[in-house]
Amino acid sequence: MAHASAFKVAWAEDPARTRGRRHEEAPSATRSPFARDRDRIIHTSAFRRLKEKSQVFVAHEGDYFRTRLTHSLEVAQIARSLATAMALDCDLAEAIALGHDLGHPPFGHAGEEELERAMTDFGGFDHNVQTFSVLTRLERRYPRFDGLNLCWETLEGVVKHNGPVTAMIGRPAWREIVAYNESHDLRLDSWPSAEAQAAAISDDIAYNNHDVDDGLDAGLFTLDELRAVPLIGPILAGVAADFPDLDARLTRLEAVRRMIGEMVDDVLAETAHRVSASGVASPDEVRALGAPLVAFSERMAEDLARLRAFLHERMYRHWRVNRSRSQARRLLAEMFALFLAEPDVLPSEWYRRLQDLDAVGRARVVCDYIAGMTDRFAIDEHRRLFTLEPGA
Repeated sequence: MAHASAFKVAWAEDPARTRGRRHEEAPSATRSPFARDRDRIIHTSAFRRLKEKSQVFVAHEGDYFRTRLTHSLEVAQIARSLATAMALDCDLAEAIALGHDLGHPPFGHAGEEELERAMTDFGGFDHNVQTFSVLTRLERRYPRFDGLNLCWETLEGVVKHNGPVTAMIGRPAWREIVAYNESHDLRLDSWPSAEAQAAAISDDIAYNNHDVDDGLDAGLFTLDELRAVPLIGPILAGVAADFPDLDARLTRLEAVRRMIGEMVDDVLAETAHRVSASGVASPDEVRALGAPLVAFSERMAEDLARLRAFLHERMYRHWRVNRSRSQARRLLAEMFALFLAEPDVLPSEWYRRLQDLDAVGRARVVCDYIAGMTDRFAIDEHRRLFTLEPGA
């Protein structure tokens, strides 16, 4: 495999040397600790709910558009491929990739923005912190502890997959992570493992490619308009040269396939260069490097910035997407205000959770309830609350 000689097992996380779990457990007889973490994430309620949470389009708008679930699966596939090529621990990279979006609320970034606004006076909202809350508090599946009791390396990778978070820990929304960190130090000031970095860059690879695919499928822009965009434009030219009579659908799919391949190859080449230049030989040296080790080349990063600018203008701010965002924000705002003013209309389980809490604690329970909703459930719940229907 290309670049394989640059990568050594020594820089990979070793599951036999994990820093352990917050609550001690007997080891599995059939799975490594990181594989066990991956499986725990897959079996969560939060993971299943990703099937009807927006990526860009509201989940019911089309059967073929990506949801948070299909996005997470695509990220995990790319992360596992990168980890294999770089001699990293594949199970750890996959677990971090599968878990990284568990805290996203319904309606994608519109939902996140509305919960940020609603929680301004109550400690704020951050989907990365909400993911942490799901993994350590909100999932209740085990008799001895709340959350999933994941390995240190998995939890660290989810919290820091985009790099050190010292700039975030002073924000009110991050108080839960700061409090947890006091008893289970996640080294918030360092870079995470190479496996976590592989998962993070796989997120970039996945969403840039599937957003091109979904945008074309939705008719928000055309193949001809993409031909002038860096990275995808030359790839489309190559597809046309190889298959001059190919229809638009297969042209799109072949171009996306090739673009994923080019981005993966670029990451492997750039990472091999950085490994050679830095001489890292252990996971701790990866964390202490002071810069990401798994990265795009400068040329690729520039091309991706121009592709993202195109997608931002033609897709993320398209009037159809804006309309859905506006509807979603109003819907969540109305539910949040009602639950805060009349908490006894919450389902019994959630109503019991806010007993004896102050205003901030009650708002956090309401926020947790709404953040866990799927798009479809949020729409149905809003209708039940605000429409006079028999049985509502």
